[in-house]
Amino acid sequence: MKWISVLLLAWPLAAQVQLTPSAGQIRIEIGGQAFSTFYFGPETTKPYLHPLRSASGKIMTRQYPMEQVEGESRDHPHHRGLWFTHGDVNGIDFWGNELTQKGGNKGRVVVVGTPLAKSGARSGWLRARFQWKDPSGKVLLTEDRKMSFRGDAKLRVVDLDITLTAVEKVKFGDTKEGVFAIRMATPLEEPTPKSKGVTRTGKMVNAEGLETEKNVWGKRSAWVDYAGELEGEKLGIAILDHPTNPKHPTYWHSRSYGLFAANIFGEKDFLRDATKDGSVTVEPGKTLRFRYRVIIHTGDGKSADIAGMYQKFAAGK
Repeated sequence: MKWISVLLLAWPLAAQVQLTPSAGQIRIEIGGQAFSTFYFGPETTKPYLHPLRSASGKIMTRQYPMEQVEGESRDHPHHRGLWFTHGDVNGIDFWGNELTQKGGNKGRVVVVGTPLAKSGARSGWLRARFQWKDPSGKVLLTEDRKMSFRGDAKLRVVDLDITLTAVEKVKFGDTKEGVFAIRMATPLEEPTPKSKGVTRTGKMVNAEGLETEKNVWGKRSAWVDYAGELEGEKLGIAILDHPTNPKHPTYWHSRSYGLFAANIFGEKDFLRDATKDGSVTVEPGKTLRFRYRVIIHTGDGKSADIAGMYQKFAAGK
């Protein structure tokens, strides 16, 4: 793949990446260390990566509801690792769609066929196809997803290239409940006066230098970094929004409680203006394409030079 070859030139110190498929999942190792697992089996209501680990092996994402960890927050059971869905597609909820959640008109994102996986000396990638189905089983959208993985002594990098194709006319409704998201580990959440138990150390900063949920949530920006201290090490995760994405730069649904999401559709919520309509309608056969880069790094966004790495991403490197 040409886009992977270009990326390799920009990451000369990248470590070997091993992808190991098994029933309903693909395990990803970087430099001989566990990084994450991609889950897409029949028990899932949407595909997700869990957990995400730093180069030092620390778990950067909340483990609930997949695992029960003492001290972790246990709200929003649909926040699984890293995922991509939306809360309103023709009125169907593909976001808060856990089987344990009551009410709502819930859809499912179902894998089609067997995903492809390729290991490599300096990067690895997988490709999978999905169908977004309503409660009756009718397919509203197809999804073609490519993810590449690489890393070195300090970084872990995931690139996502997602193309959604409308099977019938679909409307992505105006709601903050979407779209591309990560749920941060509890110690990396932003502290608030209501924080209890585990010490929170996180802070989000966007490309304009605005800090904390108060100034980042609902704003448009090319990237946001969410960093803090985890088990004595300063670490963070940045999400980069590609300049070719629809409505770039995206709005951010990033919360102090650890939700970290890019969402172009929720204008009414983000702008707190009932006259706004961020919905997008896609005619049958037409597509929406989204590209994101996730960077797990040491230090904060400034010391990791997320601004510089965004410029490389925007330039196709």
